[in-house]
Amino acid sequence: MAQAKTLTQVEIDQVLRYASTRKYPERNRALILSSFYLGLRVAEIALLKLGDVVNDDGTIKNEIRLAGSQTKGGYPRTVYIPDKLKPEYAAYLKTRHIKDPTIPFFHTDSRLGFSPNGLCVWFFSIYKGAGISGASSHSGRRTMITSLANKGISVRVLAEIAGHRSIAVTQKYIDANPEMCRNAMSLI
Repeated sequence: MAQAKTLTQVEIDQVLRYASTRKYPERNRALILSSFYLGLRVAEIALLKLGDVVNDDGTIKNEIRLAGSQTKGGYPRTVYIPDKLKPEYAAYLKTRHIKDPTIPFFHTDSRLGFSPNGLCVWFFSIYKGAGISGASSHSGRRTMITSLANKGISVRVLAEIAGHRSIAVTQKYIDANPEMCRNAMSLI
């Protein structure tokens, strides 16, 4: 099976523009950027609860503590929320009129949470509608890991961020690209 496409910033912007024309634009943006900024697996995004992301006072947390039941390998892990994602979450939360920390963070058209499979289909539809071929619900995760590798973040740190138990798995996510090769050669 082919790996999910790693997107360029131009392609990410294209997806975000398309998503803003669809129903629930704030939710769409927050969902897409959760994939690209947090590198969460689609099931992890689908299983997020309001209380995982939002403090009791309504502010966005600095980190999400995923329980083993929310992760692929069944191991709990911490996901750090970058500052540039917090305004996206705040804008999305202004469209939600709920406070119960146990409800799904992201809603569907019927206001219920996504199933992992339903969210995979949603991502496929968004990428297809935006004209990006080869992208899938895993593209954000691969793009984030590759982007951080381009910036010189060690594979050990990347494995921790991604929740991988083996750096060999993390290395499979990193796309060698012209930018990475130019940066490497400039060190000679």
